[in-house]
Amino acid sequence: MNGTTATDGLTMPALSGEAQALITPEVQEFLVTLVRTFRPRLNELLAAREQRQAQIDNGTLPDFDPATQTIRDGDWSVTPLPKDLQKRRLEITGPVDRKMVINALNANVDCYMADFEDSQSPTWDGLLQGQLNLYDANRLNIDYTDPSSGKYYELKQKHVLLIARVRGLHLPEKHVLVDGEVIPGALFDFALYFALNHQQRNERGTGTYFYLPKLEHGTEAAWWGDVFTFSEDYFAQPRSSIRATVLIETLPAVFQMHEILHAMRHHIAALNCGRWDYIFSYIKTLKNHADRVLPDRQVVTMNQPFLNAYSRLLVRTCHQRGALAMGGMAAFIPSKDAAENEKILAKVRADKQLEKDNGHDGTWIAHPGLAETVRSIFVDGLDGENQLHVTRSDDAEIRAEHLLEPSSGERTEAGMRTNIRVALQYIAAWICGKGCVPIYGLMEDAATAEISRTSIWQWIRHEQSLDNGETVTRALFLQYLEEEAQVVQEEVGLERWQTEKFEAAQQLLAQITTADELVDFLTLPGYALLD
Repeated sequence: MNGTTATDGLTMPALSGEAQALITPEVQEFLVTLVRTFRPRLNELLAAREQRQAQIDNGTLPDFDPATQTIRDGDWSVTPLPKDLQKRRLEITGPVDRKMVINALNANVDCYMADFEDSQSPTWDGLLQGQLNLYDANRLNIDYTDPSSGKYYELKQKHVLLIARVRGLHLPEKHVLVDGEVIPGALFDFALYFALNHQQRNERGTGTYFYLPKLEHGTEAAWWGDVFTFSEDYFAQPRSSIRATVLIETLPAVFQMHEILHAMRHHIAALNCGRWDYIFSYIKTLKNHADRVLPDRQVVTMNQPFLNAYSRLLVRTCHQRGALAMGGMAAFIPSKDAAENEKILAKVRADKQLEKDNGHDGTWIAHPGLAETVRSIFVDGLDGENQLHVTRSDDAEIRAEHLLEPSSGERTEAGMRTNIRVALQYIAAWICGKGCVPIYGLMEDAATAEISRTSIWQWIRHEQSLDNGETVTRALFLQYLEEEAQVVQEEVGLERWQTEKFEAAQQLLAQITTADELVDFLTLPGYALLD
């Protein structure tokens, strides 16, 4: 740990240049105060996660909590949404590198989710530069010249609503210590973004808006609600000027949606179907349950009953309480081949039509090239700014067994080999500082890499058979990994293979996929490999 700051109790690398000018002693003091106030309780919440997971590992299936039935049955609503959060029909997501920020703000969308989490490899320089980029973006004063091509990027339009996603509660920020202990990454991301931008946003007549990932329980939402209230008071901001969209991307959270909305009712704006992380969480949460093993990733679509039930329940819950219900990610990348591109767009249309029909108020894309296709459904095809009028109150009750229903589909050699290549290439990119990577026509982030490697771990654990008659074992995985590593090396070339940490990625993938116990997040051991 090199360098200290002027703030008592805070240790972090020495700042210079723009970072030094922005991350002032006052900003640092706010960060320290937040950490001292809220870190102890966060540690208790993370311990409670482990206790709940241990019960599931020992045979208990997730379910709705009888202790909070009065919240689910109560007649209450969230604080009414501000005007600029009522129209979120199309959102684009991506990391916080400067070119991406400009391209996203120039896209033909309603909102841009600037991501410090699954799309962002949390290198120290990358995190600081991301905060500087969003500082400039909030002031509509951002441009960039690509050093490799000389191409100039500048902000062309100013109506896209900027929302920042912070890291999950489980992720540390190893570069920063408060009172000698590593701080939560989520508090680092939140504290800097809020301290640097709330005044500017308030002057423009808007609030400071966030996405919160990977919550599992209403008590965790209550923690965030208290962080927001404390921060508003600290800077003398109006109550509810901070608004959050919570991603329902863990299996435990789908049973806690009313509780999450209630706990954050003064600061909530929406819930979002974070489908890829939700699939990953389904695997991780039910890892010991042999009757819940998923098939190939490619067939686990929103048409699977457990995912469609999750989407419909989220819409019904949100609209009952006056919050928006955001749809999931279209991860496809447009193809330059016209015939192939039409196939891609047809898949995107079908996926987004299903979400619209379920009653979602908006949806996500990862590439601006999909904007026009999705707008035809979620803008031109929408009657009004949202679908809050779609209550789904006449639906049959969605029970726990619907949300846990096993998925049909094969487990194939081709699917397993694809999972290996995707996970290998993503991990290599991540430990080189890239958190969002195009691979085989999809924009892959940490969530999809997590599905790839946890699926194989679960297949090994429960000795699943592939379509070629082979039983999935550690030895078979390691054989396939060696073979697919050669394929990837041929695809990327020897120079890239040697310079972009593919060997380290291969070692990490082998380690976490053959471990006796499932590693909760690949980003935790991967973080040790980052600068």
